[in-house]
Amino acid sequence: MQEKIDYMKEFSKGIISENPIFVILLGMCPALAVTGTLETSLGMGVLVIFVLTLSNVLISSVRHFIPDNVKIPAFIVVIATFVTIVRMLTQAYAPALFDALGIYIPLIVVNCIILGRATAFASKNKVLPSLVDGVGMAVGFTLAIALIGVLREIFGTGAIAYGVYLPLGIEGSILNIESPLFNIGILTGPAGGFLVLAILLAFFNSRKIKKQEKEKAARKKVAASKRAAKAAAKEVAA
Repeated sequence: MQEKIDYMKEFSKGIISENPIFVILLGMCPALAVTGTLETSLGMGVLVIFVLTLSNVLISSVRHFIPDNVKIPAFIVVIATFVTIVRMLTQAYAPALFDALGIYIPLIVVNCIILGRATAFASKNKVLPSLVDGVGMAVGFTLAIALIGVLREIFGTGAIAYGVYLPLGIEGSILNIESPLFNIGILTGPAGGFLVLAILLAFFNSRKIKKQEKEKAARKKVAASKRAAKAAAKEVAA
């Protein structure tokens, strides 16, 4: 009997417990290169959501027809097809975003997250679980790089621009903070990605360690109470 799949758990794992950026540390290249602003981060995230979700669905659908010795090349062809589609759509309808992302759009083909989910999950599971897995992982990736992008943009420029790269029809900025604390120019450059990512990784890892320590302490407390209960039972029996 096949184990029942918890779709909410499958979706949320990519956002929390198996976040591609902050937990598994995959897809680090775009996380550093295209997160100078919130809009470029969201733009890349949307493209990854499209490619990862549809790749998972198609690969899961045809998994029984692909010989084992050509699985990886077949997966790359599928992913490359969807990347070509999003590349042409971005160039046609969001040229500013297309120019800003540049080479990182075609590099989605070799993104470790997408190929990894294709081999580890979609090629072994049915269509619906693969769809949920793809959406969850892609949304987790998008939220992670959006967090990096918004921090870099706020502390680097003191504002959050909108309509510059995404075709929103209007253009402007939010916040516009006039303070040296929110005008750290290095954060808008390549080094800024490393700095912000390092700080976020340190923050999330410290929280993870504290949680593990609390769980360990709780287990020790339960074990101690069980030993005390056994000792008390022996005394009563004696």
